[in-house]
Amino acid sequence: MVDPTSTATAIEFRGLSRHFGATRAVDNVSLAIEAGSVCGFVGPNGAGKTTAMRILSTLDLPTHGDALIDGMSVVLDADRVRPLVGFMPDSYGVYKNVRCHEYLDFFARAYGLVGRERERRVRQIMEFTGVAQIREKQMTALSKGMRQRLCLGRALIHDPKVLILDEPAAGLDPRARRELKDMVGELASQGKTLLISSHILAELAEMVTEICIIEQGRLRAHGRVDEIQRHVAPDQTIRVRLLDDPARLVTWLENRPAILEAQQESDHVRLRVPQGDDAENASLLREMIEQGFQVVEFTVQQKSLEDVFMHVTDGVVQ
Repeated sequence: MVDPTSTATAIEFRGLSRHFGATRAVDNVSLAIEAGSVCGFVGPNGAGKTTAMRILSTLDLPTHGDALIDGMSVVLDADRVRPLVGFMPDSYGVYKNVRCHEYLDFFARAYGLVGRERERRVRQIMEFTGVAQIREKQMTALSKGMRQRLCLGRALIHDPKVLILDEPAAGLDPRARRELKDMVGELASQGKTLLISSHILAELAEMVTEICIIEQGRLRAHGRVDEIQRHVAPDQTIRVRLLDDPARLVTWLENRPAILEAQQESDHVRLRVPQGDDAENASLLREMIEQGFQVVEFTVQQKSLEDVFMHVTDGVVQ
């Protein structure tokens, strides 16, 4: 089991580059992800995400630079890295005449698990991923969601420290996506480090502690979601709804120097203020109430991950 209190670097890129002829799929990327983090790997199609993930998983070699898992090079120490990594690709084989438990058992054997330990681990993973009730079912008869669960189970079978998930929510229905999010949360609580690529940014934002945005193979932004949101948007929007006349609140706000903008929109007031902290917002709300305004809603609206993505990237493909 991974130590949840560990703060060591789990994933590191050091000037990582991968060229295919004139195309620089990954172009001199350097970053570090701490153990126990859940990092969203975001970028347009063709940005280099899958290439970088394949290098991390020892399935490809960099043209220049290096990538490290738990301090070990994926190039020089590939045999030692592989037991530490679980990779769930965006596409994977579906084998005929293979039942669910046989599929997981095969990979458990490939990772050297034997006897009762192998049986225990297969059973444990089937229960965690929710496929225990269909253990005898043929893989070719599974729905998209169940195949995703089984593939995640394959990546987890050897209890890796680092999980690399390439578009794990692609093609899933809303319930299956919610269940995947719950599983990611459980894995994070165990102290595992996750690198997750996804185009479903709204749901990705609910899973991750930090994001890495790349475009044309280059790193555009990396850090905690709230830090990048503040960097992208130096001010924030607050929505206030009242029981009484919102026009009076607008007049009061316009006489306050800290308010950048205030305007009435139907039954509420939208105001723009410099980026602050919760204490400053709480103070503003308290003053409104002390002035006699009957506030029934006070909502601080952060920039979404999609807003951040649109701001940081140019929409250029290679």
